[in-house]
Amino acid sequence: MFELHKEKTEDYWDVEALFDLCFTPGRFALSSYRLREGQSPIDELCLVAKNEEGFLAGAIRYWPSEIEKNKVLFLGPIAVHPTYQGEGIGAALIKSSLKRARELNWKRVLMVGDEVYYRRFGFRMIKGIIFPPPTNPNRILGIELEEFSWQGIQGKVLPIKI
Repeated sequence: MFELHKEKTEDYWDVEALFDLCFTPGRFALSSYRLREGQSPIDELCLVAKNEEGFLAGAIRYWPSEIEKNKVLFLGPIAVHPTYQGEGIGAALIKSSLKRARELNWKRVLMVGDEVYYRRFGFRMIKGIIFPPPTNPNRILGIELEEFSWQGIQGKVLPIKI
């Protein structure tokens, strides 16, 4: 049994350790981190999953960004502790956070990931989005939280402060 809740200040180092475990400390060299440098995640959308003993089993974060003056939520990282993978924790984090993003009136979400996996949540490969290199353009995914919200949006992804 797991409980999802908003990431708290005291969760920060446990979440960072989980991301290091799942992605290695070399994760900071990934192109997606160029969009996170000097930014703060969107607190209301950063969730953690903990078991009954309070052990951190998973975490998800979102960051503000824009494409040609259009606000975009940038999802990532998301991680599940290896001992809890396959138990639906990642899916619960994604579904819960996307629901919350809709409630907060966000219109679209962007991420870098495997379309085969994320398709079940509604993510699709989107064209015309320019990410910091060396991002594989076939891994740039998006989901509309409002119908047609990706229509006509193309260009370079930039970090923004909100």
